[in-house]
Amino acid sequence: MTHFRLQPSFKATGLLAAAAVVSASLVAPPARAAAHDGRWSVVVVTESGNCDQAYRYEVAVDGGRIRYAGPENVDFSGSVAASGAVSVNIRLGEQGAQGSGKLAANAGSGTWKGTGKNGACAGRWEAEKR
Repeated sequence: MTHFRLQPSFKATGLLAAAAVVSASLVAPPARAAAHDGRWSVVVVTESGNCDQAYRYEVAVDGGRIRYAGPENVDFSGSVAASGAVSVNIRLGEQGAQGSGKLAANAGSGTWKGTGKNGACAGRWEAEKR
């Protein structure tokens, strides 16, 4: 699965989880990262901490750069290397998350960690190309 999309019931604590879904420090995308370009739906699941249980986000990858493709005003940045390595950062006010993982041709997965309004949280993410 590799598509990030926010559900209408998006909450700030879920943002952290979503950020973690595809979060980590940004990595400069290589020229071949275009193989991963397109729309992805990403499910972010909290496995520890007091954050919302799960969220789905829509993201777009263009030239190896990841951007949030939803309606909320979220500071979302990241990249996908030619190898499929993913690194993402998400911030909404004082809340934020970082994530990392790997994308293949049509699916991907990884882990995230962040800080929400109720403290630290962490979990996993799965993505599907649309």
